[in-house]
Amino acid sequence: MLEKLKRFKILQIFVIYLRYLIGFAWVYASIVKIQSERFTSVDGINAPINSAWHMFETFYQSGIYWNFIGWSQLLIGGLLLTQRFSLLGAVYGLPIAANIFVITLSYDFAGTPIITGLMLLGIIFLLIWDIRNLQVLLLPREFTYRTPDKNAEIYHKNWMYLGLVYFWGTILNKVYFNTHMGFFLFMGGFVFLGILTLVITVTKIPSRPLQG
Repeated sequence: MLEKLKRFKILQIFVIYLRYLIGFAWVYASIVKIQSERFTSVDGINAPINSAWHMFETFYQSGIYWNFIGWSQLLIGGLLLTQRFSLLGAVYGLPIAANIFVITLSYDFAGTPIITGLMLLGIIFLLIWDIRNLQVLLLPREFTYRTPDKNAEIYHKNWMYLGLVYFWGTILNKVYFNTHMGFFLFMGGFVFLGILTLVITVTKIPSRPLQG
């Protein structure tokens, strides 16, 4: 069933851009932690101990742990953006995404659990999409190696190059152009490059199964 669904080009493109979306979100959120800055503009020093603001302040004051979270998110987001190593990003990202979702359920985050829940579902979907490549871990006795199809979209160099542009563009935007105007300008550029890459690549590659 899954292999038949992978023959549809629209689903292949959906998976590619889902990886871009989740990868971008994690890279963008990682920068402030790596820079040892607060995730929010308001500190939670005097906030109630059972509040989300106090939790963020505790993480921030931990120092090394705060940086570790940032570097972990940067690594996972970067792997997802590369497309070629996106399965590793999804595997590494599953426990972190689940942890973030449970945290947002545990504290008063208003509608944030909807966003974190969708991100968790996105990671699970990516793992299911590449379940064939995880079979060696889940069912090692039934696994047979299959040479990847180098002509499939996921292996086309254009997607990898676009992922690298997204990765470094996101970092530059967050570090040097951390304004609302800079964010929207970069997002506009990202959308334009995404559409351009889609048109160039898809018109050259026929529909066929996407090997992860």
